Amino acid sequence: MYCDDIPAPLAVNYNGPMADPRFPATRLRRLRYHPAVRRLLRNTQLDPAKLILPLFARPGKGVRQPINSMPGHAQLSVDFIAEEARQAAKFGLGGIILFGIPAEKDPLGRDSYSDSGIVQQAVKAAKDAAPELLVITDVCFCEYTDHGHCGVIADCGGRKDVDNDATLELLAKQALSHARAGADLVAPSGMMDGMVGAIRAALDGGGFSHVPIMSYAAKYASSFYGPFREAAASAPQFGDRRSYQMDGANIREAMREIALDIEEGADMIMVKPAMPYLDVIAAARERFDVPIAAYQVSGEYAMIEAAARNNWSDRDRVIMESLTSIRRAGASVILTYYAKDAARLLG
Repeated sequence: MYCDDIPAPLAVNYNGPMADPRFPATRLRRLRYHPAVRRLLRNTQLDPAKLILPLFARPGKGVRQPINSMPGHAQLSVDFIAEEARQAAKFGLGGIILFGIPAEKDPLGRDSYSDSGIVQQAVKAAKDAAPELLVITDVCFCEYTDHGHCGVIADCGGRKDVDNDATLELLAKQALSHARAGADLVAPSGMMDGMVGAIRAALDGGGFSHVPIMSYAAKYASSFYGPFREAAASAPQFGDRRSYQMDGANIREAMREIALDIEEGADMIMVKPAMPYLDVIAAARERFDVPIAAYQVSGEYAMIEAAARNNWSDRDRVIMESLTSIRRAGASVILTYYAKDAARLLG
């Protein structure tokens, strides 16, 4: 076809939203021109009830220790945890998840499974303050051990590493202690093989068969956890966690990990971090018919805050865009340090 044979384009009025109805592109533009229309037709909806707020409990009273790498967040004494629980309920959040920083650490992280431990105290305070609020506990050891790893340390072929099997019994004790304190849901995060099965058996045997498990099934060995290590005082004292957390290059392995945890009794699974692993969330949503959580981790939060404080980005719009992307990828629930901010923005 020669150029002279190409039909002349339809005359289109580009000066307003009511362009020529015969021009196909305008059909999409008509659905964008008004804010109310855009809200009406959104495929992905954000809701405060889908957001979980992470909190860090520490000993003392009236203590609010700011976390330098996570401006706006702090380690909180139990009385402040209770206040945060009341606020979370007021905002209509889906719940809170508690991490503990004990007064004393030891090789086995004994405070984590003590009925008088810091998280157990925080659970009771939160449930007293907001009985209807979902209270979740992180089940792990890195915050409680003096070596900063997620389990019992043993000599493994001439090097120190976590003893997976020896750690399972302690994880089960920890989860059972959290349930006795009043936790509504437990979330094992140590990436130990068999952890879900061990915890499920302990909960069922202890009279807590109703307590669900949200497993950190696909937890990657990520550089995005940096600020969390300050927040939870959990930096490893030697080596790193790559022998038990996942390699960031692998997605098929994540699907296997998720499948195994579901087989062992996980009621929900989690992908962590969130934004660098949206493809993993999407793949899990396509393959598994269980609720999927995603953790927008400390490094994601810190980057957004740093950019906003340097006037490099619009903080509120980036918060909402990032959370929407995680939901759009397939996450049913998002753990985010922006839970309260998002609830305010959603109004």
